[in-house]
Amino acid sequence: MNNVLRRVSDFRLITLAVASALSIAAANADARTGEGRVKAQYSGTSSVQRSRGADGAVDATRTNRKGGVTTVDRYKDGSGTTDATITGPRGGVTSVDRARGSDGVVDKTVTGPRGGVTTTDRSRGSDGLVDKTVTGPKGGVTTVDRTRGADGVIDKTIVGPQGGVTTVDRTRGADGAIDKTITGPKGQATTIDRMRGADGVVDATVTGPKGNITTIDRSRGADGAVDSTRTRADGRTTMVDRTRGADGLTDKTVVGPRGGISTVDRTRGADGAVDSITTGPRGGTTTVDRSLNADGTVNRTVTKTPPAK
Repeated sequence: MNNVLRRVSDFRLITLAVASALSIAAANADARTGEGRVKAQYSGTSSVQRSRGADGAVDATRTNRKGGVTTVDRYKDGSGTTDATITGPRGGVTSVDRARGSDGVVDKTVTGPRGGVTTTDRSRGSDGLVDKTVTGPKGGVTTVDRTRGADGVIDKTIVGPQGGVTTVDRTRGADGAIDKTITGPKGQATTIDRMRGADGVVDATVTGPKGNITTIDRSRGADGAVDSTRTRADGRTTMVDRTRGADGLTDKTVVGPRGGISTVDRTRGADGAVDSITTGPRGGTTTVDRSLNADGTVNRTVTKTPPAK
């Protein structure tokens, strides 16, 4: 858990997270995947079975593609927060204990299967924003301090366990879209410039720490679905074409930078749950079968089939 916190403070991974958030499923469409990676990616069936307890908390049983089972037992305590006990496929137990402070925000203590403890202490500032201090099992501390600017948008300062500081500075443009500048511990900066088009959708230009520029151009089709084209600094493009079906669901076709095509076909079952079939550029498929339980929870079975040789 402490390693995860250290990664949060690493600017390079924060920048990667930003790029991933703006990504339009290029990973599914990129035909560069090696044969070994394809075999690892497509193998067998995994499932999640959920049920709602008498206290309203949702339990889950997760079975991975190798048959390993993880159970999540949730229960509400006297303060109304939801605690959890997670038992992994090898019997390791992780407990999550939540408590509501006098300011109404929820703190959390996570005890791992080997006894390591991570605490998350949240506090509400005078401006109403929630700050956070996370202390890892080895004592490393990460703090997140949020502040509201004069334009109403929220900035953030993250101090990692080794003292590195990352700042997120947001500004609201004349069109209402929110721009962002992320400055890492070593001074490197990533900027995201958003602009709202005449059709109401938001385009973006992302400039990385080395000056590389990626553009995201979105457009709304006649059926209301939003298409997009992502152009990287080297000129490679990924295009996403969305179409809204008669049942109201949105299907998707992704054309990757090397011409590989992935499709996502969604269908609504008789119980109202949404299933999907994703076909990769080499023909491998991922099928997601959802089913609605009587208590309102949703089960899920994911089957991955490798491409034909």
